Amino acid sequence: MSTTFFNGTVIKTTGSYHTVRIDSGEVLICGIKGLFRIKGIRTTNPVAVGDLVDGDSDEPGKGIITKIHQRKNYIIRKAINLARESHILAANIDQAFLMITLKDPVTLSMFADRFLVTAEAYSVPVVLIFNKTDLYGPEEMGTQFDWISAYNLAGYPSHSLSLVNGKGLEEIRNYLPGKITLISGNSGVGKSTLINKLDPLKNLKTSEISVSNKSGKHTTTFPEMVEISTGGQIIDTPGIRGFGMLEIDKNELYHYFPEIFKHSESCQFYNCSHTHEPGCSVREAVENGLVSEMRFLNYLGMMEGVNNKYR
Repeated sequence: MSTTFFNGTVIKTTGSYHTVRIDSGEVLICGIKGLFRIKGIRTTNPVAVGDLVDGDSDEPGKGIITKIHQRKNYIIRKAINLARESHILAANIDQAFLMITLKDPVTLSMFADRFLVTAEAYSVPVVLIFNKTDLYGPEEMGTQFDWISAYNLAGYPSHSLSLVNGKGLEEIRNYLPGKITLISGNSGVGKSTLINKLDPLKNLKTSEISVSNKSGKHTTTFPEMVEISTGGQIIDTPGIRGFGMLEIDKNELYHYFPEIFKHSESCQFYNCSHTHEPGCSVREAVENGLVSEMRFLNYLGMMEGVNNKYR
């Protein structure tokens, strides 16, 4: 059988094998050339969902990836496997939805801000979605108001959502047409349920929250890109309990907090760390309510390498 050259997009990866939708619409199960594994790529997954690839196919339904095109952006986190440096959640995305829940399970603001710093560093716009609002009492509603106020100051769109009664769903749907959207968040925040609500034909597997520890059970095992019938593509990702950032130079960290970076331009010293220096416009902005205390404390925690649990 003759060999056929193909171009395509990786829509699922399981580590050893990668599902590629080629330009004709056909789906191939592909391996990769061994060379990708020894070219100094310091990630657990040399191929990521969203990658644009070239390859060869010499039998129906199967192929070999021979080239990965340069990525325009990606979301990356520190890998659990210490032999490698990082794990790429997805590549070549137009936007990310970060799903947050303030009850069953509780998302920590440090988790959210670590994700946002990484997204800023790799040029991925983020929309914050506060899910399970039907479960919120007065305390959670107050916390949500504070968080949305904080992230609005930073320039992030924020939306409230209940997948039980559908409140807020249409606002989320409006972001999707013509876009590739990554959905991320802690285990149990409702990522797969959201996709099912956006397109019931997907029928992705979901799971109840663990009663013992109030955390989510993993229902998505591998990242996967799915097409939504009303337009757009969504990348569903496995739930994560913590978001480890790759090393970012402390002198550059404030660049990835948009509101801190904005106010830093008026600091007395050009190399101000925004932690203790006199004439610091950032700390003045915090005092005046122009930068949220929650975000500033998380910035200080990252500067100190401390996993601040401010909620």
